[in-house]
Amino acid sequence: MDLEGAIPTSPIKKKESWKTVLSLAYQSLGVVYGDLSTSPLYVYKSAFAEDIQHSDTNEEIFGVLSFVFWTLTLMPLLKYVFIVLKADDNGEGGTFALYSLLCRHARVCSLPNCQLADEELSEYKKDGMASNNNRSFWGSSLKSTLEKHKILQRLLLVLALIGTCMVIGDGVLTPAISVFSAVSGLELSMSKEQHRYVEVPAACAILIFLFALQHYGTHRVGFLFAPVVITWLLCISAIGVYNIFYWNPKVYQALSPFYMYKFLKKTQKGGWMSLGGILLCITGSEAMFADLGHFSQLSIKIAFTFVVYPSLILAYMGQAAYLSKHHILETDYRIGFYVSVPEKIRWPVLVIAIFAAVVGSQAIITGTFSIIKQCSALGCFPRVKIIHTSSKMHGQIYIPEINWTLMLLCLAVTVGFRDTKRMGNASGLAVITVMLVTTCLMSLVIVLCWHKSVFLAILFIFFFGSIEALYFSASLIKFLEGAWVPIALALIFSAIMYVWHYGTLKKYEFDVQNKVSINWLLALGPTLGIVRVRGIGLIHTELVSGIPAIFSHFVTNLPAFHQVVVFLCIKSVPVPHVSPKERFLVGRVGPKEYRLYRCIARYGYRDVHKDDLEFEKDLICSIAEFIRSERPECSIPILDSENDERMTVIGTSSSNLEGIRMHEDGDVDSSEIVGTSEPRVAKSPEKVRKRVRFIVPESSQIDNGVKEELRELMEAREAGMAFILGHSYVRAKKGSSLIKKIVINLGYDFLRRNSRGPTYALSIAHASTLEVGMVYQV
Repeated sequence: MDLEGAIPTSPIKKKESWKTVLSLAYQSLGVVYGDLSTSPLYVYKSAFAEDIQHSDTNEEIFGVLSFVFWTLTLMPLLKYVFIVLKADDNGEGGTFALYSLLCRHARVCSLPNCQLADEELSEYKKDGMASNNNRSFWGSSLKSTLEKHKILQRLLLVLALIGTCMVIGDGVLTPAISVFSAVSGLELSMSKEQHRYVEVPAACAILIFLFALQHYGTHRVGFLFAPVVITWLLCISAIGVYNIFYWNPKVYQALSPFYMYKFLKKTQKGGWMSLGGILLCITGSEAMFADLGHFSQLSIKIAFTFVVYPSLILAYMGQAAYLSKHHILETDYRIGFYVSVPEKIRWPVLVIAIFAAVVGSQAIITGTFSIIKQCSALGCFPRVKIIHTSSKMHGQIYIPEINWTLMLLCLAVTVGFRDTKRMGNASGLAVITVMLVTTCLMSLVIVLCWHKSVFLAILFIFFFGSIEALYFSASLIKFLEGAWVPIALALIFSAIMYVWHYGTLKKYEFDVQNKVSINWLLALGPTLGIVRVRGIGLIHTELVSGIPAIFSHFVTNLPAFHQVVVFLCIKSVPVPHVSPKERFLVGRVGPKEYRLYRCIARYGYRDVHKDDLEFEKDLICSIAEFIRSERPECSIPILDSENDERMTVIGTSSSNLEGIRMHEDGDVDSSEIVGTSEPRVAKSPEKVRKRVRFIVPESSQIDNGVKEELRELMEAREAGMAFILGHSYVRAKKGSSLIKKIVINLGYDFLRRNSRGPTYALSIAHASTLEVGMVYQV
């Protein structure tokens, strides 16, 4: 879940006090561990679902407990807490954080408009990138191999997309199985006939209520998450301790790995297939890494090691102790968790379980919103409407299209399966696939980012990959019994992501190939061969250099254009955050008298784009600051190798206290705008209109040429801004293969027509927007 406003998310982490660490650990219990803590509801029920023939001995029960104990110990505790959490991307975690790390260390970025200037970002360098001299021979060889072969880069992207799609699939399956398992406790208080007609409608009603609340944001009830999960953990651990001492104190013997061997030897194929159910004990473990950006490594480690892990072990031991004395009753296995709860407290436990299931489901739903936002920022998902549900906690987002899609899929799974066995099979495959992807990416991180021995990476992938492959095979064998659902969802979402990424890449390549030469611009002269009217023309383009074809298409068909032209590129870079001090790259296009500027706004994949008015203000201020500081001794030029444009790093107006600031009101004389000297009385205007004033630092000395250029920019801002957007029609060029025609003409065109436009253009008045249609033959 995203709680960036409530929890400090600054990329620069200061040493935290123990009070802060413990506070974050407390909050992480409700945000990170809701899903993992509800797994005792369905693990034993799924493990014993028809795959194991029950006997009079306890070998099967002790064997399952042994597998649960060692799986929890090796995967969440050893792999994630002690190893994977260290592979953060400047404090951020998750599949795309690992992919982002690899992109920066091996130049395999999937974003088409990357620049060398991006590597100068402070976030880009903060993870301690080493020179080639510090790399081993195998590390350097692996790096060069990845950079040379496009097919390997595509495979790496596909691997990251598969992991991402399985997280989205988990966002469908986790709410279904968690809520359905919590509601299944009603079976103990009513007849089987009544329960059949109550269980599914009750689960569906809770799910509809859960998804309907997403629009309001979780910040209003977020303070309840940690108490709910803590209450649930105390509840299941207390019940576990009671069952251990009351039914079978010797259950601790099952913690020996020898019982795993006896279990598989006795049950053989049935025991192997039951691993798909045992696997569910670690569902939600990935959240420890995915939500790392909202907490600290130490807080997540403390919460899991000292609270979650012992509570879950006690809960599973307690269930095993009860079942060891009731293994003759087949219904005890089928009902699962609630049968081991003392009868007097079953109803309170049922209520707490439902609340805990809702909290766990909420975490994965919000996490799905977050990862889709990251994919969209990195050009791997169609643009969708992102609503920020809290003005204070900007990380709290809501995506309507995704929310209702998840709800419909979740209801379909609940109504279609109607039992935890098939839901568990589906959820287990999604969980273990994400872990396998993380293991593969981590092995590359160990070599390329940490600069460790390749043998250490092989050892890592062999040890954890072998365990995960065992569970993966047990889940995959149940393809027809529910495991097909995450595969189908992954194929659908992967197809959407790859088609969008491929179409976007081909569209950018067309832009690059058809951009206009600077010689064409120089031949037109300062007037560009047309009438220059007052105002600012803002041309949106994906290009970071050169003149887009849309501009030449416009000026050759219309006889007038604005006195100030800005080529605006809003791009994402493979870092989680870009400092406001490094937000803009500003430069000129052509000679000074042309009044053509290029502005590149850079955002990280976790950054939140500002509202339009604030963005416009920062944009104009950045251009004004560039004009004021355009001198060799005052600017830090960055040479763009493609066309020798010099770009200067400019921060936002709020981050650059010594730079130019802009003030807008209805009664300020425009002559006061440039500087603090030489004010003159202006003529009374015929009507009141918005005035613009640039507030220049008093210590700043500017010459008349700069002052005149700033005044022109000011007057153009007063006259208004017009947004020129390209309306592209992308078609596969003649001679393309049938597959390419289907992907471009049908797939990409459908996604483009049904996706959102550029973020900043969503709330612009239609009178200020002009769309220029162009056909792209890619």
